[in-house]
Amino acid sequence: MSAYPNAAAATVTAADSESADPCCAAPLPVLGRDVTVPLVTGGEVTYAALDYAASAPALQRVWDDVAAYAPYYGSVHRGAGYLSQLSTDLFENSRATVAEFLDCRPGDQVVFTRSTTDSLNLLAATLPADCQVFVFETEHHASLLPWQDARVTYLNAPRTPEQAVATLERALADRDPYGPALVCVTGASNVTGELWPVKELAAAAHAHGARIVLDAAQLAPHHPVSVRELDVDWIAFSGHKLYAPFGSGVLAGRADWLQDAEPYLAGGGASKKVARRTDGGVDVEWHTTAARHEAGSPNVIGVYSIASACKALTEAGFDTLVERERHLIAKVRTGLAEVPEVKVLSLFGDDAPRVGVISFVVEGWNSSHFAAALSAEYGIGVRDGLFCAHPLVRTLLGSDPQTQGECGAPEAAPGERSLNAIRVSFGAGTPDEHVERFVGAVKELVRDGAQWKYRTEDGRCVPDRG
Repeated sequence: MSAYPNAAAATVTAADSESADPCCAAPLPVLGRDVTVPLVTGGEVTYAALDYAASAPALQRVWDDVAAYAPYYGSVHRGAGYLSQLSTDLFENSRATVAEFLDCRPGDQVVFTRSTTDSLNLLAATLPADCQVFVFETEHHASLLPWQDARVTYLNAPRTPEQAVATLERALADRDPYGPALVCVTGASNVTGELWPVKELAAAAHAHGARIVLDAAQLAPHHPVSVRELDVDWIAFSGHKLYAPFGSGVLAGRADWLQDAEPYLAGGGASKKVARRTDGGVDVEWHTTAARHEAGSPNVIGVYSIASACKALTEAGFDTLVERERHLIAKVRTGLAEVPEVKVLSLFGDDAPRVGVISFVVEGWNSSHFAAALSAEYGIGVRDGLFCAHPLVRTLLGSDPQTQGECGAPEAAPGERSLNAIRVSFGAGTPDEHVERFVGAVKELVRDGAQWKYRTEDGRCVPDRG
């Protein structure tokens, strides 16, 4: 997609691997891989970014593509000049690239948004009257909360994929009155990393006259996603989790509800014709294409970065990426299993297929304290808390929702009363050394304790430098 003079972005392919063995393939080049950070105990270390589930680093390929385009940036759909025309072509070609990446059906629309959250709120705004929404309590808040203006049925957390399908089938069969319905489901949990039975859930939804939207924020960066094969009606994901952190997202799928609804935002770009009426008002004819919900000047750099990431992942080969990630998952899970004090959180069990997202608690440790020590003493960035999936984490921990442990409070056993957990997440840019250092740090902290003192500041644990 380098349509610009001197735009020579590097292409990362499976051939760049260190070995023909996928498990030994090299990680994809990402920004920040050589960044060093100071340790509270002295010295510096290369930062181990293990919080991909929140935001993945930009692929070097994405950064190079964006840098090559930047001098040619112009207004999109607005100008007759060369740069505007070039930018418009880039924007619409990016739409086609994303549609191909998702294996969309003829007639599907690809709408560019700000994020997964924005995409699902957009879809929520298009729901027909009296639509009933079915969503499991296990969802990220981005897919749990946008449906507040609809009739929502929240489903309890299933403990097997089969139970998930059966739970949905019962709920759909019992709905009254029978009318439009939407099921919202994640593809991969942002807490446990476990893959959900999306194709089976889609079949159950359609068998009962419902539609289904897939939250692929955690799935798309790790596995190929086919709208056609999964038979979902819509899919939503974010660029910042797909190695394209420039503030863009995607909602792709069926056009009818999108065309029938009022524009998500009213303004230029969404409107096709606007005329004054004799009574002083205005008449508006809105676009029926994806532009209907893309009012305002679009984030062309964010959109292009998503398309660049889609191309880079496809060219690298998802078979290679998936196998290498399984290798990293096995390293982390095997290492954590050797620490009796560590409890890994799971809905579907140890044998469930998953992406590189693992959450756990450590007996005798407050999770914020543990995460702070990993960062300050080892240069390892993980996430602690409830991961914008409060009902799920509380269900997995069996915690009293009113209980909050203090920083490092040993009497608050995290697996019993702490509301928080620790999440390690990784992906295509993660080297083996980072996960090996993480496992070693966990073992050392559990065995020897933290080397530094910590205090609570604004609800978080931080090194006590006083």
